[in-house]
Amino acid sequence: MTTVLNAQVVVITGASSGIGRATALRFAQHHAKVVLAARNVVALEEVADSIRDLGTQAEVLVVPTDVGDWEQVQRLAEQTVNAFGCIDTWVNDAGVGIYATAAETSLEEMHQIIQTNFMGVVHGVKAALPYMQAQHRGTIINVASVEADISVPYNSAYAATKHAVKGYTEVLRMELEHANSGIDVTLIMPSAINTPFFNHALSKLGVIPRPVGPVYEPELVAEAIVYAAQHPQRDVTVGGGGKLLQLMKRAAPTLTDQMMTVGGAMFHAQKSDKPDNGASTLFNTIPETGRISGDFDHMVKATPTVRKAFVPAVLVGALVGVFFARR
Repeated sequence: MTTVLNAQVVVITGASSGIGRATALRFAQHHAKVVLAARNVVALEEVADSIRDLGTQAEVLVVPTDVGDWEQVQRLAEQTVNAFGCIDTWVNDAGVGIYATAAETSLEEMHQIIQTNFMGVVHGVKAALPYMQAQHRGTIINVASVEADISVPYNSAYAATKHAVKGYTEVLRMELEHANSGIDVTLIMPSAINTPFFNHALSKLGVIPRPVGPVYEPELVAEAIVYAAQHPQRDVTVGGGGKLLQLMKRAAPTLTDQMMTVGGAMFHAQKSDKPDNGASTLFNTIPETGRISGDFDHMVKATPTVRKAFVPAVLVGALVGVFFARR
């Protein structure tokens, strides 16, 4: 069923930068009532000001939230309903990262990634569900990654949480469909995206990590999220490069692993030439204003509209060479 976003109430976690920030602005352009959640209060207020500057009929509410803390997420839902009366769409987008081998990743770091990337999604779902069930309608959009299907070296913790998000989302969807709840559930799986995530991730590589091409801009993912809020989807992979890798993994998993590790290709490809400054949002926020795009504009491919980005991966087969050639 197509949904008109005018005056719809949308909650977005991870709204201070990257995909979440781009998504908030795009919903606002559709005149939605947007609730912004993240730990970085300064960046959230900046996003709110940008929404007000659009001059649309959109309304905005800022609720500083650490999604790893259940009570804070519960409060986020309560404040949303107190302000706007309902929750139409809830976007679970908050996430943190660490670039290190599994052996180098401490238990504390692993627990923190799980608490934010996975339990943050669980908290969002648990907070939104009672209101949506009472309304007998609503949309839950969980942002995972192509790493929900394809694990990449140095990303054991991140990949584990994204696999968990996918499994949780699939079960949630079946249960809500069985209950005739009227609630739609979508899983968004972005390919490599040019966001500040790489600057914010904890790195044990000695340098700032970088995405592996082909790379896409955050606005393409934001468009996919907004489209899913209007036109219920099941799973959406954003970016042809990621879709191709998913198909390769399903068809020939061992060969795909070998292609990623031969000559250390995927290990080298994730290292930028920028020294690591030690800054990370894994445990705390970075005292800076947020932004949508990261530092890898030079790696970005021309981005089509989101509908064209859903074409079969056979049309982007040439991207395989680009993916594995970066060293």
